[in-house]
Amino acid sequence: MLRRRPRLPAVPSPPPPALRRAFRSEAALEAIRSRSLSSKTAASSSDADQAGPASLALYNYPTFAGAYAALAARLFHCRLRRRLLVLPFSSVEPFRVEDFEDAGFQTCYLLDFIGPKRFAFELSQFVPSVIAFDHRQSTLARISQLLGQCPSNVELHIDTTKSSARAVFDYFSKKLTGTKSDSGMCENLLEQEDEERVSNVLEYIEDADLRRWQLPNTKEFQTALRDERAKLNCVTNPHVFEQLLQLDASDLLTRGKSLAHDRLQAAAEFIHKPFKIQLGRGLYGECLAIRADGHSKLSHEIGLELSRRSAAAGLRPIGAVVFMQRGILKICLRATDSTTNTAEIAKAYGGGGKPSSSSFALRMEEFNSWTSVNS
Repeated sequence: MLRRRPRLPAVPSPPPPALRRAFRSEAALEAIRSRSLSSKTAASSSDADQAGPASLALYNYPTFAGAYAALAARLFHCRLRRRLLVLPFSSVEPFRVEDFEDAGFQTCYLLDFIGPKRFAFELSQFVPSVIAFDHRQSTLARISQLLGQCPSNVELHIDTTKSSARAVFDYFSKKLTGTKSDSGMCENLLEQEDEERVSNVLEYIEDADLRRWQLPNTKEFQTALRDERAKLNCVTNPHVFEQLLQLDASDLLTRGKSLAHDRLQAAAEFIHKPFKIQLGRGLYGECLAIRADGHSKLSHEIGLELSRRSAAAGLRPIGAVVFMQRGILKICLRATDSTTNTAEIAKAYGGGGKPSSSSFALRMEEFNSWTSVNS
């Protein structure tokens, strides 16, 4: 039974600073300053040649491709006893180029991203060598527009056929082999007991990152992996790289299947009074929606179930999950029909996503106009 959704009172959004998570935190900036000081001290000590110049690795947060790429960089530098500072880079509050102006880093690795706008190019003014890895088609398109503008000390590895994590592991493995052969030693980036486990996880990450979906149960794997995302900030979780080494694809698949079943069941039980909305005041048709305050973690599963029910009711095969997030009304759209593109709706309201999965924020009064429909 469909019902009319009561109009919601307008709730003012908190000021922008209250919505930020401090990824460019004082702790991260202090780590940069401390490394700068140690670099200057090492330059005058007898250990300077042994330690080598300091390097910096910024990894895309919170992606697993970025985190595993940072693991590869860390393993390489640990093997050779070279100094490396690893920090998460988030678009929520990104580092600024000037943060690294006097830090004295010799090399900076950008892992699973190239930075906003001209970040990599501007960073090369202060860091002698900038090496970036990414696998996204959108990044490739950006780079093609900047041809001829890339500084000579910026090295771009944009490969859309492999995930950034795989590319970085390959890069440092090859580099380690060459370094060790010069000294008559042979050593792998990963210990034998870790190699197969990490390789299996990387295969599943790559399958999802490249949208191949060829491996069995990749989506269930991703469901379990999402629960590990909160651990990926190495500033707040110094054990993250040891934890990544221990992740096992078989365990994640088993857990993912169980979680997927439990969440689908919970979503189905939650949806007992959906209501009809006019997407974009009817410009994009009508679909079923539900308020899910306090249940945002189930938004994906709830949206999929709503999409199926919406199609069965003769509406567009889209499910709209609505909830408050940090004082802002958020709309998550999900579609089970491969011909339906929810991203066009999200982009019209300043959001984004994929055809089958997108989201955006909406003013309360605008959402109220979407619900003014007989049901």
